[in-house]
Amino acid sequence: MPSIETSDSKLNTEHGLIAILHTSFVAVEGLSELFAELAPQVTLRHIVDDSLLDEVLNNGGVTPGVRKRLSNYLAAAEQMGCDVIFSQCSSVGEAVDEAAEEISVPVVRIDTRMAEMACEAGTRVGVVATLGTTLAPTQALIEKTAATLSRSVAVTNVLVEGAFDALKAGDLEQHNAKVIEAVRELAKRVDVVVCAQGSMAAIVPMLGEMPVPVLTSPRTGVAHAIEVLNDRLASRRASEAARSKRGGRSPG
Repeated sequence: MPSIETSDSKLNTEHGLIAILHTSFVAVEGLSELFAELAPQVTLRHIVDDSLLDEVLNNGGVTPGVRKRLSNYLAAAEQMGCDVIFSQCSSVGEAVDEAAEEISVPVVRIDTRMAEMACEAGTRVGVVATLGTTLAPTQALIEKTAATLSRSVAVTNVLVEGAFDALKAGDLEQHNAKVIEAVRELAKRVDVVVCAQGSMAAIVPMLGEMPVPVLTSPRTGVAHAIEVLNDRLASRRASEAARSKRGGRSPG
């Protein structure tokens, strides 16, 4: 069932209001904690539709219905008065980009900054995912980012078979072991490893010393959203100051 949850923040919207669009409840707590750590003054709104990811998985990709609901949720966030919308799910990233063209509020994907970092780290980019539906959107984002940055990259995708099933069954230990093995093997063949899903961030401390950078999206994505929010608020303050100055002038 779709739902809209409000954080317990006591701050008002003059400190900035960010809506987070989720395709499951998994990341609600973790992202709330990251925003509280990096920008405690920000007020959050969580828009959660846990049918979205299931529909993507069951159909092998984003459906017209998913696209329509995403468009509706972005419009709803704009109507709430949000300053920035933060998209949590990599599997629907391209559809979110399309829907973002219909609104005036900036939309930040969780993995955009990670893709920039990957393209800057080298020409051979490895992508690890436990869901096949995440690989293509992540590769597309990296290649699009590389083109924007005028860089040439070759992307190597690795799907960790069985890891997602283990996670769904509650076997976190098996999930982590499979992902760690895949990341270590891929790191031997590339300049940087990208963990395509935010949930994979938990395995990074378990990797030990690695020969190449291993990138995850939650912290860098949240930091990116805060930067966009700060720029938007600064621009608004500058516009308001300019209007106030014009309004205070004496007639000539």
